[in-house]
Order: sequence, then C-alpha cells, then structure tokens
Amino acid sequence: MSGFRSWMDIALQEAEKAADRGEVPVGAVVISADGRVLAADGNRMRERADPTAHAEMLVIRAACRATDSERLSGCSLYVTLEPCPMCAMAIAAARIARLFYGAADPKSGGVAQGPCVFSHPQAHHRPEVYDGIRARDSEALLRRFFAARR
Repeated sequence: MSGFRSWMDIALQEAEKAADRGEVPVGAVVISADGRVLAADGNRMRERADPTAHAEMLVIRAACRATDSERLSGCSLYVTLEPCPMCAMAIAAARIARLFYGAADPKSGGVAQGPCVFSHPQAHHRPEVYDGIRARDSEALLRRFFAARR
C-alpha cells in the first residue's frame, strides 16, 4: 500500500476517552476512500446500557449515516482491538474495504481468533485485514485499565 497513513492515533485517542468514561478502552475510526474521517468513537456499552455499543458498531452506524448508505465500500476501519464476532459481521455487512487493528484478542476476537468470521464460507464480504498496528500501545492501554480495576 503505497502512501500508507495510519489513522490509529485517532482510534487510540477514542480508546483513552472510553477509559476515562469507565468503559473498556477500545476506540475506532472510519476513514473514507478519499481520506476523510467519517466517524470516530470508543466503547459506550455501560454509558448506553447497550451490549452492542462497541466502538466498531458505533462508528459503522455513524459513517453509514454520514454517507447516507448502508455500505462503506472503499472505506477503512481502524480499531485498537481485534473485533469480536458481532463487530466482524457488521464490518462484512457494511462492505468495509480494509480493517486495521492493534491488539489481538485471544479471548473474544472474531477475526484471527475464535470463529475467524471473514474465513467462514457464509461471510458475504472479506476485507483486507492488517493486524498489529500500534499493538503495543493498544495492549498497554488495556493492561492499565484492567490493572486499575483489580
């Protein structure tokens, strides 16, 4: 990918904000094909009392509203933690072109761990996947958050 620019710094900022709200620190950002930020947010499950209010779900919904389309073809999603199966299915349904994520999630991941949603024959769409983007920063944020709660 020539001219690659990572937008993970925005996702990490959103993860920090989520931690400040007492949410598990996961942040995400959707970037349009022409390089515009369409949506950025962090987890809000506790705040909204909504188990689907993962960062990925929130930014996918907001980006779809911003583009007035249920498809985000050509868009990229940056997220600080490997998406869970629910979020991976939403990524496929939205036809996101590229997924960049930071930390792997051996417990709840759905991309490289667990069900490997994009490898499943029933996946309607398989984005390009790039893992390990600023993984150390994402992992450190998660470790600090959970250490403070123990």
